[in-house]
Amino acid sequence: MSKLAIMGGSAANELIAKKHFGSYKKVPAKKTPFGKVSDIRLYKSTGLEFYFLPRHGADGYQTAAPFVNYRANIWALKALGVERIISWSGPGIINPGLEVGNFAVPGDIIDQTKNRPSTFFEKGGLGFIRMSHPFCPDLRHALIYSLENLNLDFHNESIYCCTEGPRLETPAEIRLYHAYGADLVGMTLAPEAFLARELEICYASLCYLTNFAEGMVNREFEGGVLFEGMMSPGEKKIVDKAVKKMPEIIVGALKAVLDHSRDCQCKNAMERYRKQGIITDNWRKWINP
Repeated sequence: MSKLAIMGGSAANELIAKKHFGSYKKVPAKKTPFGKVSDIRLYKSTGLEFYFLPRHGADGYQTAAPFVNYRANIWALKALGVERIISWSGPGIINPGLEVGNFAVPGDIIDQTKNRPSTFFEKGGLGFIRMSHPFCPDLRHALIYSLENLNLDFHNESIYCCTEGPRLETPAEIRLYHAYGADLVGMTLAPEAFLARELEICYASLCYLTNFAEGMVNREFEGGVLFEGMMSPGEKKIVDKAVKKMPEIIVGALKAVLDHSRDCQCKNAMERYRKQGIITDNWRKWINP
């Protein structure tokens, strides 16, 4: 079983169809206590084996961010033996110093979601765990190494604000998130990052920046197109080029960690409960949904 996984955001279906990750085998559907899993595929390419899960569906943008079954997805990857996950996301820009088409490696996150199940531990008193580094430092360093190795410009230590969706944010909300210190605004990394930590999986994300958030620039409304005028045709071409780079960057990062042990604290997130005898190493028994 592979210990590595990629969780793809929007545009995942296009990259799968064009075989940017090579050939794959579909993984038989995994039953989880939390319901249906989006889709999982196993790739074996140039000596690297990893699972790929397109969180919105492999046949298009079938499931909007608020309705992704984050718990089922993380549970299924854990059941397959996954220890490290790199996700991708295409957030908007809040920090005016960033540009459309840039890459970013978030270092922190602000959770502004409202209605999503955000923990596995609804019973049993578990989950009181530290979040000093919500994204795995080791995986972040691997992404940075891969970006540098490819001579790509990127932004480190970005703060990602996760909103509920599926609607986009209002200008007043963006001003609020800017005051919070957020650089990026998206809809997918929470509770995904937190659920991975609860199951002691390393998790980090690579972002390509798609558009300026509402109110950051003046744009006329344009009906019938993606973002309804918030992305110009020129910016779309830049974003499309960035998306095509995502597989190469992420696979490069996975190769960088392939032969390295997990020296981060992600694998010990639940250690206090082990020491108290509340849980054992059988992680399935931690959860009583």
